[in-house]
Amino acid sequence: MPLRETLDRLAAFVPVNLPVISLYLSTQADRRGRASYHSFLRKELKAKLRTYPLRSPAGVSFDTDVGRIKAYVENIRPSTNSVAIFACAGAGDFFETVALDAPIDEHRLYVYHQPHLYPLARLSDQFQRYAALIADTNAARIYVFGIGENLGEVNIRNPNVSKTQLGGWSQARYQRHIRNYHLHHAKEVVEVLDRVVQKEKVRHIVLAGDEVILPVLLRQFPPHLSELVIDTLRLDIKTPEHIVAERTLESLQAHEAKTDVERVEQLMDQYRADGLAVVGVHDTLAALSHGQVDVLYLSGSLEAIHADDEEVGRGLFDKSQKKAVLRGGGSTLKIKVTDELVTRALQTEASITFIENPALLADFGGIGATLRYQLNGHKPILVGPPRAQ
Repeated sequence: MPLRETLDRLAAFVPVNLPVISLYLSTQADRRGRASYHSFLRKELKAKLRTYPLRSPAGVSFDTDVGRIKAYVENIRPSTNSVAIFACAGAGDFFETVALDAPIDEHRLYVYHQPHLYPLARLSDQFQRYAALIADTNAARIYVFGIGENLGEVNIRNPNVSKTQLGGWSQARYQRHIRNYHLHHAKEVVEVLDRVVQKEKVRHIVLAGDEVILPVLLRQFPPHLSELVIDTLRLDIKTPEHIVAERTLESLQAHEAKTDVERVEQLMDQYRADGLAVVGVHDTLAALSHGQVDVLYLSGSLEAIHADDEEVGRGLFDKSQKKAVLRGGGSTLKIKVTDELVTRALQTEASITFIENPALLADFGGIGATLRYQLNGHKPILVGPPRAQ
């Protein structure tokens, strides 16, 4: 199932006055070939369980979840590099798991009144779905990568024609035949790539191959494919899949780093020009509450900036939202900002983009958004000067 669908389903969870566990585990083996998450689980889950009265609804729900989590992690497949687990037995036996080939940097345990989706949304943005095409003059391999894994592969092979097979042809006729053969091969590859891009909803393309076929291929690309190409690499058709994945992911990450600067510049230009952008916690949450946000921009370091629950004001919640938050969080409208931003964006079908360079959004609390429309002609107040690039 596509990760965005999983995020949407988790975002629909209604806050409850029971502990909702969000657990992120790195399941990669250490230098000794062992996974390190078992000791983390024993220590952290036991410590959290002690905070609830033994026979209380919260304690019973949490204890049940601990058992289910332990049973699940005993059967993690070896190729998995990380897992995300969301659980609340007291809320209709809620239990969701996501196994990923993408790595995470550390184990994390969150207990809140709804699923904590910021790390999962960030992984989805960091490992966007893209196509890698590696080709030579008679063969091609098309990979679709996403969330750190190979999501699909297509192989194309045409006969390799040598001069000896063509008998006594002149050099000119031979060269013309070879050019036509390369052209036919390139057209077939591009047609297949186009179908893959549309079917898999690919957002970027990285090309790789030899110096003969790459120019021929690029000349056959229609405009809608050409605009998706972010890099071309020199790789042999026999390059192992894991090397293709590593090299093309490096290209994707370099492209995203460059694009992040442009995105933040565009965000600030839109804010200054017509008010179709907001920055900072309060104004961004307000825009999300009204369904105005088109693209939500979050700093990759947002969890460090907004680590604690914060009081953001009752005006940002309608009556049903206030009841839900109060039911899940006690007597005040203190919220975990990272949760609220991501969840509201998913619920209103806003795109979420993470800016990995923390300096780019540092002056605005790591938060900004472009808007679909203005509300009553209101232009929010700029909370700080833009940082020089």
